[in-house]
Amino acid sequence: MLVGKDTGYEGKFDFRRRVAAPDIPYMLASLPRSGSTWFSHLLWRTGCLGAPLEYLNFEAAGPYYFAARSPAVQRQLWECLAHRRTSPNGVFGVKCFAAQLETLRQQNPELLDAVMATLVRRENPRIVYFERRDRVAHAISYARASLSGVWRKEQEPEEGVAVDYSEVAIGRAEQMIDAEQSAWCQMFGELGIEPLTLWYEDVLADPDMAVAEVARYLGVTFDRTAQFAAPEIEKQSPADSVAWAKRFAGR
Repeated sequence: MLVGKDTGYEGKFDFRRRVAAPDIPYMLASLPRSGSTWFSHLLWRTGCLGAPLEYLNFEAAGPYYFAARSPAVQRQLWECLAHRRTSPNGVFGVKCFAAQLETLRQQNPELLDAVMATLVRRENPRIVYFERRDRVAHAISYARASLSGVWRKEQEPEEGVAVDYSEVAIGRAEQMIDAEQSAWCQMFGELGIEPLTLWYEDVLADPDMAVAEVARYLGVTFDRTAQFAAPEIEKQSPADSVAWAKRFAGR
């Protein structure tokens, strides 16, 4: 977690606690550095589409690292979040990476079973799959973040972050993206689910249309009075990424 910065996982951003289980749970399935955090906050701010953040992220520097070594605490946290992060109309969303589900399979299969039962192993499962068309930009973004350790705007110094160019790191990032995509495709196939697929570039061009498409997919009617003051997600400085892209194109 970022010290002194609001990330959205703080208790002050909870909805009013709901006693009943969510009526409309869904998964926002995505890949790291695809823009899905920005999109998740757009959905959250409607006040009608849950708060689909990474509630299964127990990695170092992640929001729930305190539970990394305790499967029991992870399960308690999951059950608590289903009551605290369900919007008043009964919608509960969770943003996931395939690698996070694989980690649960290895380290906390009981929680994975609970997650899958809530989100996809049910009648009329709903998955929103968020992708990025520009493969080079995606790989560069992941490579730079991996090398620098800077994953959010709040971590950047004022002058931005300059990272030494590495074609090897780009190649590794492409392999990671391939692995994540393959894992999702395999899961969708095994479960017989056709997700709603959205592309970062299309959402960036028309965010309102994308949010409305998710609402239609979930069968949710917007209540304009329900808008929620979720934290803003700022875009990271693009200059160094542009320089990497130019160098990659001219290699």
